[in-house]
Amino acid sequence: MGLALDTLVDVLKTAGEPTRFRLLALLAAGDLTVTDLTEILGQSQPRISRHLKLLAEEALIDRYQEGAWAYFRLKQEGKAATLVRTLLAAASEEDPVLLRDSERLTMVKRLHAERAQAYFSRNASEWDELRRLHISDAAVESALLKLIGTTPVDALLDLGTGTGWILQLLSNIYRRAVGIDASRDMLSVARSNLDKAGIVKASVRHGDILNLPLEGQDFDLITVHQVLHFLDQPELAIAEAARVLRPGGRLLIVDLAPHTLEYLRNDHAHVRLGFSHQVMAEWLEKVGLEVEQAIDLGSGKEGGLTATVWLARDRRLLIAAHHASAQSQTVL
Repeated sequence: MGLALDTLVDVLKTAGEPTRFRLLALLAAGDLTVTDLTEILGQSQPRISRHLKLLAEEALIDRYQEGAWAYFRLKQEGKAATLVRTLLAAASEEDPVLLRDSERLTMVKRLHAERAQAYFSRNASEWDELRRLHISDAAVESALLKLIGTTPVDALLDLGTGTGWILQLLSNIYRRAVGIDASRDMLSVARSNLDKAGIVKASVRHGDILNLPLEGQDFDLITVHQVLHFLDQPELAIAEAARVLRPGGRLLIVDLAPHTLEYLRNDHAHVRLGFSHQVMAEWLEKVGLEVEQAIDLGSGKEGGLTATVWLARDRRLLIAAHHASAQSQTVL
């Protein structure tokens, strides 16, 4: 089914204005603020805001708030968004206006990357100390890819996305992805990393993983990598993840196994000293998820930590199939 004639004309009128077309081209390359767009296009903030409002009214772009900042991006879903992508693809790559916008966008992203790197550098010593205790990224990466497999994922949600490592690692698997983090500094790092990797089908948002700014049952894979041990009530984060998981969807958790390194509480804000298989299984069971596999990964270092990877699945499709089978047998 295509667009109705009136809707089609409205979309073409909205996207066809030169400034708005330039905005759409920029927002197709990633999340940007009004300030970013003002700097790139050299137009006033009220003028840019007015154009963005019109684009949002036609459901061509998404807007989300992050503290005092509002971010915009090209809408990923819908017939109108598909039409806009077709129009953008038809534009000449040699157009001087679009080329200049692209060059200025590169400069803005470079500034973002420099600010993100400055934050990362300020915290590098602390992260390096923790890395010496943890299992290697390569071992975790191997375990994640083994458990998740190569079947395409429609929608991925990464809770506590940090530097956006998971979003980069799984970029060949998902069609769209969202990363959530409570630290705006870390979101800057993640955006910079996604920009450098050329990944535009993933976006990152500021949010509380105990109260996600997302609709229910919208993701078929959710990852939570080394986050739960920072929480007073990690089971609440698991329940919130289950809320936005589609029936039959999967939740993958990477966190620490039980340990006795008490200094991590004071020095690195760890609230929980790891999680046992039993405790994790009980939390998952309580919210309707069932552990399919669990893998322990030792660091191989003296005094190092062990990480565990749990893969759980939502049981609603299985339960529904069981009920349907039982009803069929009853009728027979």
